[in-house]
Amino acid sequence: MKKIKSALISVSDKSNLESILKILKKNNVKLISSGGTFKKIKKLKYKCTEVSKYTGFNEILNGRVKTLHPKIHAGILNKRNNKLHQKQLKKNGFENIDLVLVNFYPFEQMLKKTKNHKKILENIDIGGPSLVRAAAKNYNDVTVVTSISQYSELINQLQVNNGSTSLKFREKMSRLAFTETAYYDSLISNYFNNFSNIDFPQKKITHSNLIEKLRYGENPHQKSAAYTIEETAKIDKIHGKQLSYNNYNDIFSALMISKSLPKNTGTVIVKHANPCGVSAIKGKLNSFNAALACDPISAFGGVVSCNFKITKPLVYKLNKIFLEVIIANGFDKQAIKLLKSKKNLRLIDASKFSFKKSLKFNSYDDTFLIQSEDNQIFDRKNFKVVSKKKPSKSQFNNLIFAFNVCRYVKSNAIVIASNKSTVGIGSGQPSRLDSCSIAINKMNKFSKNKKELVAASDAFFPFVDGMEKLIQSGVSAVIQPAGSIRDKEIIKFANETNSVLIFSKTRHFRH
Repeated sequence: MKKIKSALISVSDKSNLESILKILKKNNVKLISSGGTFKKIKKLKYKCTEVSKYTGFNEILNGRVKTLHPKIHAGILNKRNNKLHQKQLKKNGFENIDLVLVNFYPFEQMLKKTKNHKKILENIDIGGPSLVRAAAKNYNDVTVVTSISQYSELINQLQVNNGSTSLKFREKMSRLAFTETAYYDSLISNYFNNFSNIDFPQKKITHSNLIEKLRYGENPHQKSAAYTIEETAKIDKIHGKQLSYNNYNDIFSALMISKSLPKNTGTVIVKHANPCGVSAIKGKLNSFNAALACDPISAFGGVVSCNFKITKPLVYKLNKIFLEVIIANGFDKQAIKLLKSKKNLRLIDASKFSFKKSLKFNSYDDTFLIQSEDNQIFDRKNFKVVSKKKPSKSQFNNLIFAFNVCRYVKSNAIVIASNKSTVGIGSGQPSRLDSCSIAINKMNKFSKNKKELVAASDAFFPFVDGMEKLIQSGVSAVIQPAGSIRDKEIIKFANETNSVLIFSKTRHFRH
């Protein structure tokens, strides 16, 4: 146990500070503070010594230098059982500081408020992290508190232990303190990399906040948790049991596609991180019905993402199907009431969800891969018509729709579409020809909509056979990336069959 006799308090967030001041006063703890915190403590009518009076050195550089003083850091860092340390402390007239209670300038919040580089620089805390690191290093003798969420634990420690803290508690606070400084430094590091447009620096530092610990990973024997680099998750679960690892995987796969569709339009159905039905036609019920018709069997137990607000008329259709998760840009009151009749169904409000310029991570043991996300916005400039036959306006729009969906399907990927709705999807096959067969078989099994069929491939056809298979199934137009040594043969085949062939300038694998 270590008795707390003096405390240094310097907090940016001053809420709930009085709860700490009360317990410290009760235990006759001497308070030291500076700047706005000192003024707050005095306003609350508690005794406190200003740092400048304590050190005998006034704040300088507009407050940039306040607590960076030997009397402060020696009081924190000295080992209480080290005779040399105590001799030097006595010689210099320095005193112990037993509690450091600090939270940092709101750098993360400032990044959201402004892009002004000078303002952002001024919100990089120097003194705070220095104090915290010193106290955390010397946790054997010093208690460090870095968050309002830790106040109740500190109060409990002081109450139970008559103004002292246990070593176990100080160890825990030290661990959390070093995590806090590392997180803070990673925010600054990433800001400067972004400011300099550097995605892949020599040393990559990441930071994240725990959303929740999950019951298990992809399988019951695996541990897992969900994290976000934001302060809180951008999706809001408003009903249903806890989300699983696989739920999260499917939710983000569905949202990737949903948010690539026109604003407030379209339905996506995902199973095992692959779309099994997508439609971008207008009308909420129409788009859902079209997406479901692509593969109603695979949709069983899947995830539905509606790129619009769900209202009562659609709910009756949704409630007829077993679904794990329904995602939407909000739900009206009647819709929520009806959907909540299914206790295990998860409802996700993604109205605040959007994709930023972000990097995608994939880890393998102690190595991880990073790449920029494939979120290119397609327009006609990205494509070149290479066949003699030119596409109609509706064909071109359908081809772009199919190609957009195709990039979110596990490679090798083939998507057959009609009227901005998928009618057949072939995914994840080592052979592109096999993916063609799967997409065609799905279409023949489920689809009644075979008007003006178009097809998209995520990479080029290395041989004519894949395109031939699609044309034989009724497809009249194909879109694929260029780049094969046999591109001329593919173009020749398209012309011989009077088909439309469009080349994309970019390939879109998703492994």
